[in-house]
Amino acid sequence: MSAADAAPPWVVAVGDAVLAPDELDPTDVLAGEPATASTPLWSATGAAELGVWEITPGTVTDVEADELFVVLSGRATIAFEDGPVLEVGPGDACRLQAGQRTVWTVHETLRKVYAIVSG
Repeated sequence: MSAADAAPPWVVAVGDAVLAPDELDPTDVLAGEPATASTPLWSATGAAELGVWEITPGTVTDVEADELFVVLSGRATIAFEDGPVLEVGPGDACRLQAGQRTVWTVHETLRKVYAIVSG
């Protein structure tokens, strides 16, 4: 059972949380053999989702959602199409906008707590 299935109140040691493997579209992989995994923590149907997500080293493309995340561990470079290049690591908070096209170069397995807002 994940925290998302438990009745509140609850606490999760997100750095040690067990994550389930996600399917990464092979056409999004530019270099290496990155793999992703996640676990939901909470969701409000059609409004928001909070969880823990992880990616192993490699380079991938993505189209972002409206998201705020905080890096727990690891390091990555996020290059935005026609925009900035961000270096993120432990303790960094990052805000993404829906539709932004990015290239993530993950240097060390990166784990983050995320909040995605829908609609």
